[in-house]
Amino acid sequence: MAKENTGQHQQTEARRKKLTLILGVSGLCILFYILGAWQNNNVPASYSKMGCETKSNPSSSTSSSSSESLDFKSHNQDEFKETNQTIKYFEPCDLSLSEYTPCEDRQRGRKFDRNMMKYRERHCPSKDELLYCLIPPPPNYKIPFKWPQSRDYAWYGNIPHKELSVEKAVQNWIQVEGDRFRFPGGGTMFPRGADAYIDDIARLIPLTNGGIRTAIDTGCGVASFGAYLLKRDIMAVSFAPRDTHEAQVQFALERGVPAIIGIMGSRRLPYPARAFDLAHCSRCLIPWFKNDGLYLMEVDRVLRPGGYWILSGPPINWKQYWRGWERTEEDLKQEQDSIEDVAKSLCWKKVIEKGDLSIWQKPINHIECKKLKQNKKSPPICSSSDNADSAWYKDLEPCVTPLPNTNNPEESAGGALEDWPDRAFAVPPRIIRGTIQDINTEMFREDNEVWKERIAHYKKIVPELSRGRFRNIMDMNAYLGGFAASMLKYPSWVMNVVPVHAEKQTLGVIYERGLIGTYQDWCEGFSTYPRTYDMIHAGGLFTLYDNRCDLTLILLEMDRILRPEGTVVLRDNVEMLTKVEKIAKGMKWNTQIVDHEKGPYNPEKILVAVKTYWTGQPSNNSNNN
Repeated sequence: MAKENTGQHQQTEARRKKLTLILGVSGLCILFYILGAWQNNNVPASYSKMGCETKSNPSSSTSSSSSESLDFKSHNQDEFKETNQTIKYFEPCDLSLSEYTPCEDRQRGRKFDRNMMKYRERHCPSKDELLYCLIPPPPNYKIPFKWPQSRDYAWYGNIPHKELSVEKAVQNWIQVEGDRFRFPGGGTMFPRGADAYIDDIARLIPLTNGGIRTAIDTGCGVASFGAYLLKRDIMAVSFAPRDTHEAQVQFALERGVPAIIGIMGSRRLPYPARAFDLAHCSRCLIPWFKNDGLYLMEVDRVLRPGGYWILSGPPINWKQYWRGWERTEEDLKQEQDSIEDVAKSLCWKKVIEKGDLSIWQKPINHIECKKLKQNKKSPPICSSSDNADSAWYKDLEPCVTPLPNTNNPEESAGGALEDWPDRAFAVPPRIIRGTIQDINTEMFREDNEVWKERIAHYKKIVPELSRGRFRNIMDMNAYLGGFAASMLKYPSWVMNVVPVHAEKQTLGVIYERGLIGTYQDWCEGFSTYPRTYDMIHAGGLFTLYDNRCDLTLILLEMDRILRPEGTVVLRDNVEMLTKVEKIAKGMKWNTQIVDHEKGPYNPEKILVAVKTYWTGQPSNNSNNN
């Protein structure tokens, strides 16, 4: 009887232990599930300074609150291994380099031929000239004004150049008012202001019905034309060289207006064929009539079928202005006749000449343009084997870029575009026609859905994204422009960069969406001034350039471009991001790696970084480069 009681007791004890074990395991599972869910949703309230100590800056619009840390490491113990190696900290460059533009350095440019402005084109530093230091902001640098106030004002301390306010004083480009610049919106050919000038254009062509979305402004000055086009939902790429008109493009970007350093010289502009609905030159000093009209042929290449070219300034309306221009009537008449002849050879139609404005229109196709082949005086059509979209260090050619074939005289070559704003999410003609290999309509639409989810996630990890904190944004590896399209609801614009090493050259698709962008080799410097972008985004860029060039140089270039307290969002695999994070910390960036929008088990992660606020120290021998 004692044995039976002992056996029953042992069985009861065993059941009790088994039940305890089951309850314990279940409890642990529930606990870990709750912790995981909490961890995945516990995002920082702000990444504006990420808990860093920064120099006091009363003009800054960002929050000073510190951020909570996401416990990323707990999800990735195997991949995320701390290193004992010390971080390499980069020193500031000399203050004389505060406006350093690596590939547009004027001293280097003097070594090159002045013919066709070659000396003002891109000429990048050799390996022994590369800088491994941080470009310093001026001592009195302040965070720029927020848009739309920035259109009209900029801090003098950020761009301490008064030359234009003196040289162009009568033309109202820019004025100095105490510690700030004011941009009245004037220009050489629009003394009543850019707004009134654009209204004059709108009376001559349908400017505001959605048919014109992308524009290019050659020789832009401080980009007032582009600034006032924005209120009409027209996005202009403005460009000007780095020349004696000091810091034109820098002023434009400080205002929150898209601009890039560039010139019409001996090479193609860094844009695909059929990119712009409108091209504009207001006394831009480009010799359109020289080299047998080579520069107008380049405008024709980047101009969309049915697009407009607008010219104001010499020689237009020369009968009224020839004395003030200090040129002879014969000289000006000959120049205008030469421009008219080139336009005819391109089959452009003269729409109107009224007052100071002259407007031409490109044909929608080349069916009726038989004289291009028959008239020996006309330039030939370029070889069909030439890639019309190719434009990185590609020399200009004295030939007309052929339009895609069409059999219908009423059909727009290459496919018609939707009016803006429908254009942004309509399937681009290049994809419909199958000219982008391995990208079809379904993939395009899926990419749009992906970016809806990603932007929703970005708003959680970078709340300032939806609060107007970022005006000038760059996407360093833009693919189809999905990031930029998803940002259209915010008061920002995105420079979509398609790397020349990207597997698919999609910049033409981006322009067909009504967005803007450029080509770039990220082993070289970008054609902009320091501190001209509020936010930089890049997905898979460092994997693309791994083993192509030094990743440190790419990060230093990002630091040069980024404004103090600017934000960086990078997507890549864990191994690459941890390598990038180590370099970024040495550049005084505050960094954090967070989970993918799909959750912690996705191998792709997101690195969020913020450039800290600091300025250069004045020295007796500091001169602007």
